[in-house]
Amino acid sequence: MAFGMVQAAHRDGSWGTIAALVASDGTAAHPLPRVLAEPGAPLRDMADAIHGLCMLHGRYPGAIDHAVAAGNHDPVAVAWLTEAAAAFTDERGYLAQLTAAAGPLPSTPGQAESEAAIVSQSHALDMLAQSGRNGCAIGASIALILDWRAIRAVLDAAALRLSVLPPPLGFPLDADTVSVIAELAAAPGVERAMAFGAQQVLAQHRGLWDLLDARRSARDQ
Repeated sequence: MAFGMVQAAHRDGSWGTIAALVASDGTAAHPLPRVLAEPGAPLRDMADAIHGLCMLHGRYPGAIDHAVAAGNHDPVAVAWLTEAAAAFTDERGYLAQLTAAAGPLPSTPGQAESEAAIVSQSHALDMLAQSGRNGCAIGASIALILDWRAIRAVLDAAALRLSVLPPPLGFPLDADTVSVIAELAAAPGVERAMAFGAQQVLAQHRGLWDLLDARRSARDQ
């Protein structure tokens, strides 16, 4: 996917901006997810990541559901968001299965502070998804969907260890996402708003991975 994103960045400015942001600033660019996707990753670290992701994205309504409810009036955007929200329902179920299979949250210093930080991140995602700035919510949703593919690499590695069957990834096709971005970006200011929403989602994901990495270090000490 990262290669495809870079290629897209050369083809189309609007799609390429978000795709390049995801490739450079998203989950795939953080060292911890790559470590966790390795076959010998410690199960306690994988379990901690699963619990953290479930806290951030396992609740309903989630960020994409909020974006649907916000009432975007563009029919192309509505169709894309509706499809993405339906697909993310399966991802929430997958997260719930993995969380149950992973067992209790590993004991880690500063647990209360960690939970408060993730709650704050979750609130930030909800605010982005409900933003009144035209383009912000769908830009955030698109970044979430694109970045989730790298997150799924971690989840699927954990599923293999925990004997959980990963569901098919039913997100909108890249071609449909390209079409949505191209149509919406034609309106003044919307392209910048979409890029802003995407940046903010990726910042929250980076914040989560940084937190999980700090928790891993705290457990190792």
